[in-house]
Amino acid sequence: RKLSERLVSVKNDTAMLTTFNEVDMKPIMDLRKRYQNKFVEKHGIKLGMMSFFLKACAVALREYPNVNAMMDGENLVTYDYADISVAVSAPKGLMVPVIRNVESLTLAEIEKAIAEVAEKARNGKLSIPEMTGGTFTVTNGGVFGSMMSTPIINPPQSAILGMHNILERPVAIDGQVVIRPMMYVALSYDHRVIDGKDSVGFLVRVKQLLENPLELLFSGSSGEKALLDI
Repeated sequence: RKLSERLVSVKNDTAMLTTFNEVDMKPIMDLRKRYQNKFVEKHGIKLGMMSFFLKACAVALREYPNVNAMMDGENLVTYDYADISVAVSAPKGLMVPVIRNVESLTLAEIEKAIAEVAEKARNGKLSIPEMTGGTFTVTNGGVFGSMMSTPIINPPQSAILGMHNILERPVAIDGQVVIRPMMYVALSYDHRVIDGKDSVGFLVRVKQLLENPLELLFSGSSGEKALLDI
C-alpha cells in the first residue's frame, strides 16, 4: 500500500517526462564473451549486463549532476555520489535495494552487491536501510520481455533508467545495413528538476559509454583486463 501511495504521488507531485534512445549491445556482449570464464574464475560470479549499466550511469550522473538531485521542499539537493537503486523481483513484488557508491566500485564489486541484495529480496530479508537513500534508479523490464516502456520515477528521486530486452535488428553502420543486438533505453525524469537538454544529454552519454565499454575506466587491451579486474 505504501508503495502504491508513493507511485500515485509521482503523478500528482512531479512533472514526469520520458526520453528514449537505443544502444548497440554488441561491444558489451563481445567483452563478456571474451572474459567471462576468467572473470568467473577469479571472482566466483558471472559478469552480467547490469554492472555495465550501473557503472555507465554513475559516470553520467557525475557529468549531469541535476539528474542526481532531488527536491527537498523548496530546495534542490544534489549529490556527489551515486547510490543507485536497482529494481529486483521478489515474491512480494518488485523491490528496489540500493547499491552504495557505485562510482567507486569495480564491475566485480557491483555484480556481488547486486547478487547479495537480490538473494535477500527473494528471501524477504531486505532491511529498510537497504532500500532507502538511493539517488537514482535502474530497472530492467527486459527480464520480463519488455521491448519499451516508460518507467515510473522512484520518489523522492528525480530520474529512473529503464532497460529492456535485447533484440537483433537491422541498423545502418558506415553506410551498410548490419544486424546488431539492440536495446531500447528510457529515462523518465522530473522536469521540475531536470531540463530536456540534461535528460537527453545524460541518456546519450550512457549510450556512448555502453557502446564503448572500455571508456568506462580505461582504454586499450590492457585496460580491458584492468576494467574487469582479471
